[in-house]
Amino acid sequence: MISRGIHRVDTLVGEVWTFYEGVKDVPEAQEALDLILELYIVEHDAKTQGVVRKPGLLKMRKQRSAPVMARFHKWLNEQQDLHLPGGPMGKAISYALNNWDALGQFLKSEQTPIDNNQSERALRIVALHRKNSLTVGHDDAGENHARILTLVANCEANGVNPQQYLADVLLRIQTHPSSRIDELLPWNWKPSQPDTS
Repeated sequence: MISRGIHRVDTLVGEVWTFYEGVKDVPEAQEALDLILELYIVEHDAKTQGVVRKPGLLKMRKQRSAPVMARFHKWLNEQQDLHLPGGPMGKAISYALNNWDALGQFLKSEQTPIDNNQSERALRIVALHRKNSLTVGHDDAGENHARILTLVANCEANGVNPQQYLADVLLRIQTHPSSRIDELLPWNWKPSQPDTS
């Protein structure tokens, strides 16, 4: 059961990999992994139903994920005193409890992903560009470079062709009402003319 989601589970709780590794020595760790897997099953079901980033996802999360998170929180509190604070399980449990509010943010909005996998992937790209950025020559050029990278990363994250997006938005922004600037953000953007390519 765990193998279906373990490759993505480690980002929900910063050190949840310790739970996975702990299964050999601490059988209770399996319960943590099973609870985390239940959360990812909800996300999988939402994707299958086509409600990702839609109000239906938030409804699913409140009905199905919130009770799982409550059980997980209860389990963490029950297990906390049973493990050495400096041991792997103690550290994983403490990390989860210390970051509990942040871990539950996905229950408040359908726009918030359950984990930070997407951010981690985007940061890898930024790290690759860091070396190239050393030679931009000027602070303003570096800031402009960072802004462009951010726009491109947001386009890619939302399934938008960055070149098409920038070509369209750079023309439209001159006359677009500032009160409706949200319409031009990559996750809301609709091309002014259909793509004919």
